[in-house]
Amino acid sequence: MEKAVFYHAGCPVCVSAEHDIIELIGADNVEIVHIGEMRAKIDEAEKAGVKSVPALVTSNGNVLHINFGASIADVKG
Repeated sequence: MEKAVFYHAGCPVCVSAEHDIIELIGADNVEIVHIGEMRAKIDEAEKAGVKSVPALVTSNGNVLHINFGASIADVKG
């Protein structure tokens, strides 16, 4: 099974959601991508359909936007 990918920008909302996602689905089942630090992954997130972070892209490609920390446009600067 392919891993889900959790994108976030490091804000308190994102970090809290990251901890919850890991607790819910397990660290082995999710790749954590901090796009504030890994800016090269912003294009990947956009192509997957991420409009804001935090967001979880499931293994079958569905995008689950969780709360609202920042829009991708804000993260891009």
